[in-house]
Amino acid sequence: MDVTFLGTGTSQGIPIIGSEHPVCLSEDPKDKRLRVSVLISWKDLNILIDCGPDFRQQMLANKVKKLDAIFYTHEHNDHTAGLDDIRPFFFRQGDIPVFAHARVLNALRKRFDYIFTTENKYPGAPGVTENIIENKPFNFHGLTVTPIEFMHNRLQVFGFRMEDFAYLTDLKTIEQQEVEKLKDLKVLVISALRIEPHHSHFNLKEALEFIKEVQPEKAYLTHISHMLGFHEEVEKKLPTNVHLAYDNLKITV
Repeated sequence: MDVTFLGTGTSQGIPIIGSEHPVCLSEDPKDKRLRVSVLISWKDLNILIDCGPDFRQQMLANKVKKLDAIFYTHEHNDHTAGLDDIRPFFFRQGDIPVFAHARVLNALRKRFDYIFTTENKYPGAPGVTENIIENKPFNFHGLTVTPIEFMHNRLQVFGFRMEDFAYLTDLKTIEQQEVEKLKDLKVLVISALRIEPHHSHFNLKEALEFIKEVQPEKAYLTHISHMLGFHEEVEKKLPTNVHLAYDNLKITV
């Protein structure tokens, strides 16, 4: 399984428009972060987790030519706003399968009604096939996908485990029975927004404590804001098995 970090930033990305914060002014490419998303390549499948506003740019940067499914964590803009840009994949492949909680699918239907409609559909609009995710494992072309349920303040979110890899973003609280699904991981990806506490996201301390509890072989931090600090400085302070992810990083699990 190959994993490409398409974006590792928070909802505004880094740099933030008009910001004079030192991290936003950094020339280090690892400090420039698009909105958070990953691409999972397993056998001949390409699975996207979240489709945010930088989706087109991310596909071009990584020369992605095929998209087999989109798995959505939740309905916030930085995770969903790029759906219209699946059109090149749709024109080549037909309807793209999307997997999400029923609530998330309802939100997508409202925002992208012209994609989901079946009546008098505009001929240039892409199409999708809807698949409702519940909190139980499902099979996608031979790959077992285990949803991990947690809370983003008061909003329910799904993370995903596939084989020995798990991806959890926008996490603040999680029940112990969900943590148990994360045993024996080779790689855990977990969000770590900043140094200071936040009402709906893990900060760095909480993310590191969670990694220590789960005990994956390696962990990568994502959904990072400029307030976490410079990539190179933060990386040096992390435990040896924990790394800051950065845009276009590719790993094999």
